[in-house]
Amino acid sequence: MNGFDLDPTTVTDELFEFNRKLLKSYNTLVQLQEVDVDSTPYDVIYTQDKLRLRYYQAPGKKSCKTPLLICYALVNRPYMIDLESQRSMLQRLLELGLDIYLIDWGYPDAADRYLDLDDYINEYLNNCVNEVLDHSNSDQTNLLGICQGGTFSLCYTALNPEKIKNLITMVTPVDFQTDDNLLYHLAKYVDVDLAVETYGNIPGSMLNDSYNSLMPMRLGVQKNLGMPNQLENKESALSFLRMEKWIYDSPDQAGEAFKQFISQFFQQNKLIKAKAEIGNKRVDLANIKNPVLNIYGTYDHLVPPKASTALKELVTSKDYQEMEVKAGHIGVFVSGKSQKQVSPAIVQWLTDRDN
Repeated sequence: MNGFDLDPTTVTDELFEFNRKLLKSYNTLVQLQEVDVDSTPYDVIYTQDKLRLRYYQAPGKKSCKTPLLICYALVNRPYMIDLESQRSMLQRLLELGLDIYLIDWGYPDAADRYLDLDDYINEYLNNCVNEVLDHSNSDQTNLLGICQGGTFSLCYTALNPEKIKNLITMVTPVDFQTDDNLLYHLAKYVDVDLAVETYGNIPGSMLNDSYNSLMPMRLGVQKNLGMPNQLENKESALSFLRMEKWIYDSPDQAGEAFKQFISQFFQQNKLIKAKAEIGNKRVDLANIKNPVLNIYGTYDHLVPPKASTALKELVTSKDYQEMEVKAGHIGVFVSGKSQKQVSPAIVQWLTDRDN
């Protein structure tokens, strides 16, 4: 006998149970009609090219007179914060009295090949801020940036601090070259000029494969082996499939913007050196004197805590706070802990500064 000997009866029982779950999963899937996401009602108040600016009105009494604009990343769709009612950060924020504006970047196509960071930040994001101010009849807006959208928000606030009342960054990379930053160790070898010359726009499916390769066991083998458990009943199956839909609903990336982002931020780490350039404007995070709330995930493998908390030493705000959430990159938004802690903390922090 050795440590690898298995009882035949045990093996048979486990195979039988696995097959039972597979059959039940199949029966569950054939009964599903639609995998619904992004279900909170909104109005589109501004459009430009592929971009849509959404407006969500709080259903009851407003907790803040200053509106909140959410800037999501380019690499995924923004309904991560509105996957389903039980796991919707967006709905929690609305229920707690915030009027919300959300940038939907859309799906770039071949016509967008030469869009660069200047277009995205100095034009698109700036135009959205102006529309929010006009629509809400406000002098300033609160800005919440998520992941890459947080980096965009930092750049924008550094260049236009007078338009932003309070800044919130969530799972946002600032120091792109920490030792534990898996994306940096991948990106530093990328020949971005060759990639953009070859593809034009960078396929979202290729980026997805890259993200999955960072944790192949957990995001591949373990997830697939655990799938029958996720699909045993309709409720858990829908939750699983909503997440899968979001993961693989990845827009292509405008070639020039992708090249500039990888080169300036990952490969040269210019943001922490005050050398990043957006258009002809240099980004210096020391220009950010606005109140800042920086939210990061303890177990985030895409934006490790050190990559995010580097922000503290770069801004000159006298009102800088950090919030650690014991979750991974996605769990910061969809976990039960997030629903109970993150949204209420955001609203309380904004309310305390709404004067």
